[in-house]
Amino acid sequence: MEKIISLMTVVPAMATDDYVGFTFFVGCMAMMAASAFFFLSMNSFDNKWKTSILVSGLITFIAAVHYWYMRDYWATNMTSPTFFRYVDWVLTVPLMCVEFYLILKAAGATKQLMWKMIFASIVMLVTGYFGEAVYTTGSGPAVWGLVSGLAYFYIAYEIWLGGASKLAAAAGGAVQSAHRALCWFVLAGWAIYPIGYMAGTEGWYSGIFGGLPMDVIYNVGDAINKIGFGLVVYKLAVDSK
Repeated sequence: MEKIISLMTVVPAMATDDYVGFTFFVGCMAMMAASAFFFLSMNSFDNKWKTSILVSGLITFIAAVHYWYMRDYWATNMTSPTFFRYVDWVLTVPLMCVEFYLILKAAGATKQLMWKMIFASIVMLVTGYFGEAVYTTGSGPAVWGLVSGLAYFYIAYEIWLGGASKLAAAAGGAVQSAHRALCWFVLAGWAIYPIGYMAGTEGWYSGIFGGLPMDVIYNVGDAINKIGFGLVVYKLAVDSK
């Protein structure tokens, strides 16, 4: 108990107007609760859906652990934990791509499709990190942001119009509905991240998004997208019973 109290006193108390710290805290709690929900519900479904539910729980669990640390980092330093955020994303976003493969596996999805999407997601994140944290002057953020955006649009094309879309159409029913819901998360939900990127970097877009709180945008987007992805998969498993 003394060790727990000691750890709690290391981090300064959160100010009532610290909206960034508040969203870090709420995001952490929400994703912890989602992880518990997904893990505890695994045994309620057939084996073919257990892996999908497990991955959903892993996505939110990994994010919750990172958010716990990032909240402490923010409270101590009052600066954006950019590096640790990208560590979180490079682990969780590829897993979100894996969810597409898992729900379409019965319809004939191959591991080649999965690895293409994983590779595109890593390119998207690594180049995004370069623009946000490494090459932060001149045209660097805009150029690396463009490369990151192209990788994102490849993923969006693959799931909306490419091979993944055709497999979902062939599967029909609950699988197609779940696939479409995940597609909307990628198209609309993931669009939050470029806005956060532009809010935190300098470029031709500075006058448009420069006044927005980057970390609040990222935190809200993470909670919506990661928990939402898992709930879509959960609903698919329930509908397929």
